[in-house]
Amino acid sequence: MTKTNLARTLREPTELVAEGLAPAAALPALERVAARYAVAITPALVELIDTSDPDDPIARQFVPTAAELSLELGENADPIGDHPHSPVPGIVHRYPDRVLFKLVHVCAVYCRFCFRREMVGPGKENALSDSAYRAAIDYIRAHDEIWEVILTGGDPLMLSPRRMSEIMAELAAIDHVKIIRLHTRVPVAEPARVSEEMVAALKVAGATTWLAVHANHARELAGPARAACARLVDAGVPLVSQSVLLRGVNDNIAALSDLMRAFVECRIKPYYLHHGDLAPGTAHLRTTLAEGQDLMRQLRGRVSGLCQPDYVIDIPGGAGKSPVGPGYVLAPQNTAPDADDAGAETRYRILDYCGGVHLYPPEI
Repeated sequence: MTKTNLARTLREPTELVAEGLAPAAALPALERVAARYAVAITPALVELIDTSDPDDPIARQFVPTAAELSLELGENADPIGDHPHSPVPGIVHRYPDRVLFKLVHVCAVYCRFCFRREMVGPGKENALSDSAYRAAIDYIRAHDEIWEVILTGGDPLMLSPRRMSEIMAELAAIDHVKIIRLHTRVPVAEPARVSEEMVAALKVAGATTWLAVHANHARELAGPARAACARLVDAGVPLVSQSVLLRGVNDNIAALSDLMRAFVECRIKPYYLHHGDLAPGTAHLRTTLAEGQDLMRQLRGRVSGLCQPDYVIDIPGGAGKSPVGPGYVLAPQNTAPDADDAGAETRYRILDYCGGVHLYPPEI
């Protein structure tokens, strides 16, 4: 991010009121929210917000509200259980063949639904210390089952191209690390930061780079964001998507379809649609699982197979992600007169996207 854009990023509730993003009457509550959770809205995202729409889906993601002061039973400062799986600072080793590597604890923007909202932003540690970084690298080097390293945070693209190049080279030099994946909001939040220098830094001999772009509404993938994504894809960096199912943002089939199509138009393969995590103060943005499953069933029949993400939930406590999309294979139907007959043929009942039920294999 350039110094100019850093200076123009909105960080204080008074600035939100001055820009027309929040009413003056809400200022006392917003001050209380900002004292607990980080606030930052970049100029690129401010330009996308329709201040005449009180339900604007871009504003809903980034502009704090008093609803964040309400905590519900079950909400947790570490809702997906990173801490129990962190053998050394900066590393989360939940799955056998991959680790999260949390390099930095700052972001270009702060989402109001962030599951790490208690761990990032002003007042928190900005990045790993040199000694913690070395310990994390040593951990990765010592565990030859680690095939993939996922750079996250915070947002790893907040690093300088020079520092990113150094980290990528060091990881790629570890023989068993074959994939380096980055999770980022930057192509949407600050597209200019995806410079030719940054793209070059991500390309490294010895490992394949993948990048997961986070967006939740099609309007986020405006011209500058599309150009940033094109710079990555044209350089040979494959892109996948990450989104969160959010009430009032993408919890209707038209918005969800538009988002997934926008990803594919940008050469970003839809990957994960996350059910909202139980982060503190985020209940007003969460849907129910049943609502998410219904949307996924509608999406299956409405848009191309290229546009289908996996709907997943991070099980609270650290048990990992599980797909929770709708099922289409119903209880099997045994077609033989005697269920104990060794020659009995099992026919499955298959649900189509319109709700029709069909036998497979079909009756002849």
